[in-house]
Formats: sequence, C-alpha cells, structure tokens
Amino acid sequence: MSPEALADLIAHIIIHLAESGNAGTLSPEQAPPASSIVVARPKDRSHGDWASNVAMQLAKKAGLKPRDFAQLLASELESSEGIASVEVAGPGFINIVLDSASAAAVVDTVLAQGAEYGHNDHMSGHTLNLEFVSANPTGPIHIGGTRWAAVGDSMARVMQANGAEVVREYYFNDHGEQIDRFAKSLVAAAHHEDVPQDGYKGAYIDEIAARVVNEAKADGVDALDLPRLRDENGDEGASEQREEFRKRAVPMMFAEIQESMKEFRVHFDVWFHENSLYESGEVETAIDELRAQGDIYEKDGATWFSSTKYGDDKDRVIIKSDGHAAYIAGDIAYYLNKRRRADHPCDEAIYMLGADHHGYIGRMMAVCAAFGDTPEVNMQILIGQMVNVMKDGKAVRMSKRAGNVVTIDDLLEAIGVDASRYSLARTDYHQSVDIDLNLLASHTNENPVYYVQYAHARSCNVDRNAAQAGIDASQADLSLLDTPADGEVLAALALYPNVLQLAGDHRAPHRIAHYLEDLASAYHKWYNAERVVPMSLTEPENRIADDKREALAIAKSPDKARAAARLKLNDAVQCVIAGGLDLLGVSAPDKM
Repeated sequence: MSPEALADLIAHIIIHLAESGNAGTLSPEQAPPASSIVVARPKDRSHGDWASNVAMQLAKKAGLKPRDFAQLLASELESSEGIASVEVAGPGFINIVLDSASAAAVVDTVLAQGAEYGHNDHMSGHTLNLEFVSANPTGPIHIGGTRWAAVGDSMARVMQANGAEVVREYYFNDHGEQIDRFAKSLVAAAHHEDVPQDGYKGAYIDEIAARVVNEAKADGVDALDLPRLRDENGDEGASEQREEFRKRAVPMMFAEIQESMKEFRVHFDVWFHENSLYESGEVETAIDELRAQGDIYEKDGATWFSSTKYGDDKDRVIIKSDGHAAYIAGDIAYYLNKRRRADHPCDEAIYMLGADHHGYIGRMMAVCAAFGDTPEVNMQILIGQMVNVMKDGKAVRMSKRAGNVVTIDDLLEAIGVDASRYSLARTDYHQSVDIDLNLLASHTNENPVYYVQYAHARSCNVDRNAAQAGIDASQADLSLLDTPADGEVLAALALYPNVLQLAGDHRAPHRIAHYLEDLASAYHKWYNAERVVPMSLTEPENRIADDKREALAIAKSPDKARAAARLKLNDAVQCVIAGGLDLLGVSAPDKM
C-alpha cells in the first residue's frame, strides 16, 4: 500500500465518520481531499511504516482533542485490509504498520506499469512553453548555459511525466548589438587586428572568421576585399564586409549550438529566431496594441512603456531616441507570440534565466499584466545561480577555445554526458553548485551518479545470476518480503509517485536525483543484508564451514520461494532507477 493509497483511505474514513456524526462537529464538506493529507515515512522506524498528522490538523474543526480524533481514525484504520496495526502517539500522530503482503504490493504495481510507474495526469490539459539555455549566438555555450540545458530538459521530462504538454524552446538572439559586436570581432580577426574592446575573444573567433573566409571564397566571394568603412574613432561602421561575416557566421554558431545540444541529449521543439519578430512586424504590432490601450508614451525623443502601471519599479524605453529598438521591445513581442501563436499557444510561459537577470523579472511581469494575463500564472521566471568547476581543489576557468570561461564541450570532454547532466540537475538551481571534476570522474560511492548507476548495474547482475540459478519470479509470494531491509526498499519504492508529482509542481528535477540516491542507498544496504540468489554448494548445506564469511553466506542463503520474492523486488528497483535516470537524461547501464 502506497502513501497515496493510505491518504485516500484516510480521506474516505474521515468522510464516513463525518457523515455518520462520529467526527464531532466536523461536517462532510470540511473533510480534506486526499491530496492534502500528509502520509510520511517516520524518522524513527520503530514508529511504523507510515505516519500522518491529519488528526492534529482537523481536531479543532471537529471540536475534539487531537488524540481523541486520532483514536477514532486509528480504530477505523485497524479494521482496514492490508493494515497490521495502528498506534496513536504523542499529541495525535497516527503510526501505521502494514502487513507484509500489503507493503509489498508496490512491487507488482511497479512491474505492471514499468517505465510509466509514478507518472500521472494531474497537469493534463496544460500547455507549458519552457524556454531555456537561449545563449547568444556569439560563442560556445558556457557552463551556466550548460546547467540550464541539464535542468531545463530534466524539468520538461518531469512535467511531461505529470501529464503536461511541454514545448521546449530555444530563443536565438540573432538581432541587435551583440550580433554587431560579433561581426566586428570576426572582421578584425580575419584581418589579424586586435578585437574591438567591446568585442568577443577566444580561439573560436579566429576559427569562425577563417571558416567565413573559406566558405565565401568557395562561393566566389572575397570577403576580405568587400567595402569596409570606419568612423572617426576608427570603429568599423556598417559595411558590406561586416554584413558578409554576419550572415555567414551566425548560422555557423547556430549549427554549433544545435550540435552541442544534441550531444547533450537535449531536444528542442522550437528554435525561435529573435530577428523574425522584427521581420514579421510583430514588434510593431505588439507596441501598437499597448499604445491603443494607453500604455505607450513619447518622451525625450524615445518611446516608453508605462510598466509602472503594472508593478515595475520604473517605466521602460522600448524605442530609443536613435530609432533603434531596446531589448525589451523584442521581449514584449516574443511573449505575445508565445501566448497567441497558432501552433501550441501556451497557458504558461516559463523563462529560465541566469543569475544576472533578477532585474528582468519586474519588467516582464509588467508585460504579462499589460496584456491582461496573470503574473506567476501565465508567466513564470526561474533564476538560476552560478556554477563553479573545480579540479584538484582549484577553480577551473580557462577554456582552450573560448578564453576565460568553461564551455559545454570542456565539461563533456572531462566527465562525459551522464556525469555532466546528473551533477548539474541534482542541485536546486536556486543554489550555486561546485562541479568537482575529479569526483565525478571517479568510480566510487562518493560520486553520486556512479552510486545510482551502479545500483542499476548491480540489479542487472542479480538478474543474470538468478537466471543461471533457475529462479522464476513470475509466481512469487511477496508476503515473504518481511525483513527490515525488505521494508526499507519497499517504502522507498512507494514514495516515488509523490516525489515525481512534487518535482513537477515545484519545478524541481533535483528531487528526482535525491530520491534516486536514497533508493540506491536502500538497495545497496538490502543487497548486502539479504541474499537474492541461493548459493550453489558442492557439499551438503549442513556441513560446518571453516571460513566465517562462507558460513555467513550460507546462513543468508534463501530458499527458492524467498529468492523469487526478492528477485521481484530487485527488478522493481531496477525499473524505478532506470525510469528516474531517464527523467534526468542519464543512462542506466547494465554493467559497470
């Protein structure tokens, strides 16, 4: 019996007591839904399998003392099928012990549902647009963007497992000043000149510049011989040469970013180009809509958005006095596009942004409100914190290719996709994280991804040994899973659906990683405490073994009936670990 099933049972009992007038002054209408009833694993395992504080929460409404109300619930629970005993403790806690068959029923549930175990539909009917990474196309993806790739893709998988329709989207910033600086940097590099002070540096700039020159030459264009203009300060102005580099280099970076995401196992449903908002006229349309409702005004030669009307700390310039659009102009049109597009308009636009974007929240929530939507409902902005890459106790800063940053390619080269994704997704994105390259490259229990993957590989090895021993788990008697170690693994399996739902509701994929580590810990301890496959002895089992370890192994050796039950439990753990790792985009190896 799972905690969700227990919560359903308690909710049913409360309604029954209220309808019969045996719940004090509590009416049936005041009975809580099962989803609000907390059933948790007691910290002290001597208190039972599961515990609930529901009586303490409802006692006042019932006009009863918490312990008296708890005793009413306990009496009903004790007579319920699958429950061995119920005890009222302390001020009104209800401690529940399941019979072994009821506790083990989760095994059949897991194996019947397979990879779908724990999945639910409570977010069904919602279309979420999840935009993440969205790094500028002016260089390789750095470590911060890499974290968002791991967290964002895992978050999308988790929300889909909760029934939501999720559109993964990458916003490609191919319009504005950063692209101009990128093009200037490439032209300078191609001419072997110093990169402009506000330009981009790194070996990749030289690489891209050389590729542009070669590609243009193959097309019969001498990119370096096109007109190139400079202003009185020596800065390059608009020119055919810069435009040639821009139009060829941006798609090159776009393709490189797409390839990096593919290697990182991240799939995007939409690659949205910022420049399309200007080419299609959507920016002008969005501004006109705001103007029509009185939210636009002119001042000092610029066009302003009255964002303070919607809670922002100051009004925002959207068209500068020089006639160029400010960055927020594209943001306004982009939000409107997400909400109103013909294909997959979203109920909620979720933006995943870096630590330097806190100031972005107020203005974007004002945009949301200005179009008649509800901030934090139709728009959610998630701010992630910094990533520090460490090796030998020191910060790793230099990238051979990108200068003074660590890129996604650097991380993958050092520790691979599995360790990279897992380590970046297992920490709450609200917190900064240290990535220890030495630890994550090691094959030790201190390495969290190895610890979880090894549990899966170990379970696969048990299957192979069981097959050789002729153990058939198809008709296993799960009531034989009655040891404390069995109970810990069963309880961990039963917790998974609740963990998965909370991970979706709170946009918290790190909860899945923490759960997997707890399940792996319970499994490893169980594996060491209980043999699954009987020993094959060449001598009679009742002989006296001289070797203490061999004697202990003989003592632990189960009969075939108990072995079959444990094999089934082993396979349930294997299934849940594989499913959980898949939600994090991490492989589940069968050998290590």
